[in-house]
Amino acid sequence: MHSLSIFGTSSDAGKSTLSFAITYLLHKQGIKVAPFKAQNVSNNSVVTDKESGEIAIPQAFAADAIGLETRPAFNPILLKSGGASKAHMIVNGKSIGDTDVWEYYKNMKKLRPIVKVAFESLQKEFECIVAEGAGSPVELNLMEKDLSNLYVADTFNTKIILVADIQRGGVFASIYGVYNLLPKKLRKNIIGVIVNKFQGDMRLFDEGVKIIEKDFKIPVLGVVPYRAFNLGFEDSASLMGYTQNTTNAILKVGVIKLPFISNFTDFEPLVVDEEIELSFITNVSELESCALVIIPGSKRVIDDLKWLRERGFSDKLKDKERKVFAICGGYEMMFERILDPLSIESEHVEVEGFGRFKGEVIFQKEKIVQKGSYNLFGVMGDGYEIHNGTTKKRAKKKKNIYGTFIHGIFESDALRYKIFNELNANYKGYNFDTFKTDAIADFAEHINSHIDMKRVMKALYE
Repeated sequence: MHSLSIFGTSSDAGKSTLSFAITYLLHKQGIKVAPFKAQNVSNNSVVTDKESGEIAIPQAFAADAIGLETRPAFNPILLKSGGASKAHMIVNGKSIGDTDVWEYYKNMKKLRPIVKVAFESLQKEFECIVAEGAGSPVELNLMEKDLSNLYVADTFNTKIILVADIQRGGVFASIYGVYNLLPKKLRKNIIGVIVNKFQGDMRLFDEGVKIIEKDFKIPVLGVVPYRAFNLGFEDSASLMGYTQNTTNAILKVGVIKLPFISNFTDFEPLVVDEEIELSFITNVSELESCALVIIPGSKRVIDDLKWLRERGFSDKLKDKERKVFAICGGYEMMFERILDPLSIESEHVEVEGFGRFKGEVIFQKEKIVQKGSYNLFGVMGDGYEIHNGTTKKRAKKKKNIYGTFIHGIFESDALRYKIFNELNANYKGYNFDTFKTDAIADFAEHINSHIDMKRVMKALYE
């Protein structure tokens, strides 16, 4: 059986959600399938079930959706923002420190074997690997440096599905251009194209389908109507596309959208909570209408702390009457001092925090990466840690402020209820696991009803 590559005709075409949905649908057909992305660029990562490594959200989400334990091989190379043409590099789940972006591109000969070993390890266990691409596969100046698209498709002879975002405009040019710029060998492996994110009367694109199939000679596997899916956000751009029904909202919660915000999937349970109106805020004036302010995780804590001060947030966040929930990098900001003697994140050796918690945070070279069950504020919940900063306690509570290093905690129904019921006694809560299971199945069926999975299956077995 062939493995499958999902190529976008542009960035943000919907590769991640379609990769997850097709992985889910293949699993439902009884195929032993696994998600994969050779190289991802994102500050949003989770800790794997196996080997305690870091991988990007889309592959972890796709694995979780089919009950598969996550592992570093699903995403062997992960880059996080490092600032000033630097990137924090994670290989096979483990941090190897910052690298210059130009040096990274020079090291393709060293990186390709890492991808190859990871993919081959999965091939030994799974019948089909669904390999998500990155950006466009035909950036002509970067094709020799492309790990996620051309290298995987060529090396492993994968079948290929193109995904085109019709909302962007120029859908015909993008499909035709990508197809014809691909190497001939890969063109032969294309099963067809999925036209994604369609809005309006589907009949309006009937003629479009005929043009693509007759004039371009590319099969159209389906036209998928746009549907918001508020789970599995890969990056902050996709996060900002969330939708909410606030008709029954009784609490307004504000998350400060830091320039280097990370692990923003922490807030998915709040996005889909009908009792909460969630806003991502960048101006200090927006704080006043929020019953709770959340300081999220940050890839560059000291830089984001500086940004908060420059934007006028300092006095508001120091105010002991302000109700705050601080997570990871946000938690570190709430201490009196942050020390970075080894310049792990910044050239500043010591900076002043907001002082809501006594003591200091010290950045250490060895990153803490672990997953487990935690007793937080008297409630048990699952979560994970990814941080260089250290202090005496992984969680603290004082008047009007909660702080913790633990990500993923709002997925705990009990903890969510404790926090928000304290703010409003009418808050009832909901079962997030049930919501997530139902939402995944519903979205996968939405995809299934609009694409030709029989044709996909036939091509994979050819």
